[in-house]
Amino acid sequence: MIEFFFDCSSPWTYLAFHNIQPLAKELGAEIVWRPILVGGIFNTVNPSVYAQRETPVPLKARYMKKDLQDWARSAGLAIKMPPTVFPVNSVKAMRGCIWLGADMVPFATALFEAYWGGDKDISQDAVLAEICRKVGIDEQKFFAGISEQAIKDQLKANTEEVVARGGFGSPTIFVGKTDMYFGNDRLPLIREALLRSKASAA
Repeated sequence: MIEFFFDCSSPWTYLAFHNIQPLAKELGAEIVWRPILVGGIFNTVNPSVYAQRETPVPLKARYMKKDLQDWARSAGLAIKMPPTVFPVNSVKAMRGCIWLGADMVPFATALFEAYWGGDKDISQDAVLAEICRKVGIDEQKFFAGISEQAIKDQLKANTEEVVARGGFGSPTIFVGKTDMYFGNDRLPLIREALLRSKASAA
């Protein structure tokens, strides 16, 4: 089993979200999607992210921009970095993923595409309503659902859980509950972990 803790406000998470699905299908692994708020993680255990944004190292920042576009090209994705609104308040979007539960993947995919490919502000109700219509979700039920206290509480609980388990950003990926990986570029290692798990279970 793969647990995928994610916030759609990260471009590296978009890449990992896209790339891990065919990997899991190929190896017969189930993905449990765990929406979080990465800002809550940064505030709690990784505030250095904010300092890096305020005073970036120019050479490193230039390379990271190239690196992101290399990965986007490899995945066949369009990623604008930075988008017009960055960072974005993704709380309603991620509550929407919680509310949708097992049916969240088409919605999450559309969120990533709208924000990173379409440069749309996914904090805005009008944009979220447009995404709902695109993937066949009743927008009135959506907005009512994401205002439920249980949905808000679950998003907070997911965020606190990933921190308690050692996570410090998005995406944080676990294989078999305890084997943690961070970032899109760890997918080759995740493949190896899944193959080891399959071999030991055989």
